[in-house]
Amino acid sequence: MAMVLLLTGCSRQPYPSYGEPAVSKPRSSEAIHRATLRPYTINGKRYYPTVVSVGWEQEGIASWYGPDFHGGTTSNGERYNMYAMTAAHKTLPMNTMVRVTNRRNGRSVVVRINDRGPFVSGRIVDLSYAAGRRIGIDKTGTAPVRLKVLGFDSIIASVAAKRGGAVKEEVVLSGFGVQVGSFRRLEGARLYKERYDNFEGRYRTKIRKFIVGGAPLYRVWMTGFKSEEEARDFIRAWNIPGAFIIRG
Repeated sequence: MAMVLLLTGCSRQPYPSYGEPAVSKPRSSEAIHRATLRPYTINGKRYYPTVVSVGWEQEGIASWYGPDFHGGTTSNGERYNMYAMTAAHKTLPMNTMVRVTNRRNGRSVVVRINDRGPFVSGRIVDLSYAAGRRIGIDKTGTAPVRLKVLGFDSIIASVAAKRGGAVKEEVVLSGFGVQVGSFRRLEGARLYKERYDNFEGRYRTKIRKFIVGGAPLYRVWMTGFKSEEEARDFIRAWNIPGAFIIRG
């Protein structure tokens, strides 16, 4: 997957010895975190790194990647090590700890996100060779899986709890939204709310009531945008008349 910090495509750099795996040391800093959470485009599709909390789950298809990428540079600047317990995800924050469970056989593995991908329709995670082998997809190539977020920056929630440590519950806060309509009559606002609610499967709508000029004004707001750039892209893409960005 390897997208050199900060975003290029898969890097197919040969590694001199597969018998001596590269050391996979976690790289984490505020600068890296900010850089790898910027929206990016691959093959004409826009991706937005996502706000997540401990316990967040996702289901889809897992694949694995190995020798062609071994020793290349991952999206957060590490050396990809096909023998380490790492994985690529399109939107999860770097260093998110995730349990991946093979829904066919029940086997699971805990991996750390350090790369972006897989950029194949329907696939949600690309495991290292070792992680893929652990849950039995090194030979099948793909398998239906369930992801569950356990923690961040190498802190696994269950381990931290046993030690009495605090687990960071959420990363990357954002207060951006888009106002898609403003109505004097509540019925009109409700129609717009229904039209845009769960738009693209990721945005939600709400109606906010204001008193303007002594009369009620119902504004329809869309939420779920991770950044101002994502909100602007949405307005441009769908050309919604009168739409504008809000904060809150």
